[in-house]
Amino acid sequence: MVFSSLTFWFIYLPVVLLLYYITPKKARNVVLFVVSLAFYGWGEPVYILLMLVTILINYLAGFLMEKSREKRQKKLWLILCVALNLGFLVFFKYSGMIVSTLNLLPFISINFTPPALPIGISFYTFQAMSYTIDVYNEQCKAQKNPLILGTYVTLFPQLIAGPIVRYVDVEKELVTRYETLEKFKSGVILFLCGMGKKVLLANQFALMYRNLSQSGEGFTLVSAWAGLLALSLQIYFDFSGYSDMARGLGRMIGFEFMENFNYPYISRSITEFWRRWHISLSTWFRDYVYIPLGGNRKGFARQIFNLFVVWLLTGLWHGAAYNFVLWGLYFFLILVVEKLFLSKLLSKAPRAVSHIYSIILIMLGWAIFSFDNMAELSSFMGSLFGAQGVSLGENQLSVIISYLPVSLVGCVLSTPVAKVLYGKIRGAKGAVVIETLFCLVIMVLCIASLVSESYNPFIYFRF
Repeated sequence: MVFSSLTFWFIYLPVVLLLYYITPKKARNVVLFVVSLAFYGWGEPVYILLMLVTILINYLAGFLMEKSREKRQKKLWLILCVALNLGFLVFFKYSGMIVSTLNLLPFISINFTPPALPIGISFYTFQAMSYTIDVYNEQCKAQKNPLILGTYVTLFPQLIAGPIVRYVDVEKELVTRYETLEKFKSGVILFLCGMGKKVLLANQFALMYRNLSQSGEGFTLVSAWAGLLALSLQIYFDFSGYSDMARGLGRMIGFEFMENFNYPYISRSITEFWRRWHISLSTWFRDYVYIPLGGNRKGFARQIFNLFVVWLLTGLWHGAAYNFVLWGLYFFLILVVEKLFLSKLLSKAPRAVSHIYSIILIMLGWAIFSFDNMAELSSFMGSLFGAQGVSLGENQLSVIISYLPVSLVGCVLSTPVAKVLYGKIRGAKGAVVIETLFCLVIMVLCIASLVSESYNPFIYFRF
């Protein structure tokens, strides 16, 4: 378990920023490395060792690949490094799923207790591998200073739940970065926007779904779609909120991380959706799996196979459960259909039609994503199509009405409307006062909400 939000906000972050800015520039990476390890090891200090081993393996692999003169020897070091990285990931994240699957066979019975999952292992493993793969492809030079590589892998702003930051994107900033008051201010605003998304929106949608599911009336067609809307908005504001917080924290200490979400719910196709959702993961699989497999350069049949591999891995990356595999393959099938003929039809269809098509399929995907129990998933999917009736009970109607205002706010804020309005007033007279008041209001509301509620971790902490 990582810091609670209030502990992070009022103790950890102020101390870190104070230490960072009173430390000479040449020693600031030392501060970042130490405080990042402290952040990660707050609840599970034993897994600091796992992270240090990961850093050491990738550091040595980069060094040995750069020293190797033969291509075959370089490839050997790369394969060994990737195998070790994936070995840790498979053992800690997927060993339980593998054993339970084997135990389904009549002649196998393995007594195995899976290890506790290290928080954020999928994120920092993929970051570490991107470094060694880029060294192999000569897109960057091997880092001679293990402290700099360690700082890259352990950076606390995005360590737990992304975005996945590639070494080549921050290579210069790891050595020389410039912190400015303007960058710090924009980082604070972005951080508070992300916190507001999580605390004031995502948490409310989580409560909305819980109240609907625990109403004692069972899901009907209307309440199931209302619940699915709550799940869809919760997942978006939860994950994009953390990404905004990570980017904001990065700016406060001189880093610029990539934008991870670009209003995915305005998409007019599933292809467009995956260009806007979790961009750092999508581009990682594109550059390190899809293109190396051949991409679309080896014929249509091979392209379909490559897409299948990518989406199978995308599903598995999100969790060691069959619903995540099903979720990945669900989007694989839709993307194949769009590539075959549907994309052309969608591009010619009215905007409202293509948008409704996308939103319905996206929301159905979140239903698959959210239920790791296949019986519960089947029952919920049936409710979405009227298998349990249509009408609402009094309790569920009351829940929907009470959460209607925040649902409307969530739907509006999942579009670029607020960003456009902010762009118009940003340069206006008195904009500084408006920004300051906005930040204070968000901060006060978040603190009030966190004090009154139990700690609610981000969804993507488990990945």
